[in-house]
Amino acid sequence: MHTAPPTERILVVDDEPEIVALVTYHLAKLGYNVAMAANGQDALAHARRDHPALIVLDLMLPGLSGFDVLEQLRADESTRNIAVLMLTARREEPDRIRGLSLGADDYLTKPFSPAELVLRVGAILRRTGNTTPANAGTLVIGPLQVDKAAMTVRVDGQLVELTPTEFKLLLTLIERRGRVQGRGLLLETVWDAAPDIQTRTVDMHVQRLRTKLGAAGDLIETVRGFGYRFRAAPPRGS
Repeated sequence: MHTAPPTERILVVDDEPEIVALVTYHLAKLGYNVAMAANGQDALAHARRDHPALIVLDLMLPGLSGFDVLEQLRADESTRNIAVLMLTARREEPDRIRGLSLGADDYLTKPFSPAELVLRVGAILRRTGNTTPANAGTLVIGPLQVDKAAMTVRVDGQLVELTPTEFKLLLTLIERRGRVQGRGLLLETVWDAAPDIQTRTVDMHVQRLRTKLGAAGDLIETVRGFGYRFRAAPPRGS
């Protein structure tokens, strides 16, 4: 179970008071500092002012939708690295895919188990925490330069903005380069999730990662029916 220091803030965004009360109770019980917002505009104001570690974000909000909020969070340099757990009554895959493609770290459908929500929150915060990775140093593979201590990525010298989850996914693939990584294994390693759920989450994050890396995204190969593999870069000029 994730132990929350008092400074670890979570923002719960939902227009249903019962849901807000339920989520707040279970998170506050573990020591999280919980704030609440009932609409998208208030959520963005809270995020920009208080910079919470994580936002539990309902998609069906009055005015600005959760999708709109997520898009603005990721577009704003001051909030783009805040972790987001989508909370939605929509079970349709296109809605989940849209949220993940906009940069959500995970999603949970209503009705949900409070115990599962707490576990998801803890897992997200563990992987997005500002801790220095083991064996910190700089990895250089072809056009890619990955600074593990600073958690930064450059392609041909240009800084690439990645979310903490995208960074961990890239680092995992690089450190296991040449070996095929199944979606279930990546879920366990990057998302701390059971290996038999949410494999689409991996696919959407890989897709976003490839887009951000540009031509260097080709270093991430799809192994059809199984998962992904990071290959060694060909020599420059070949």
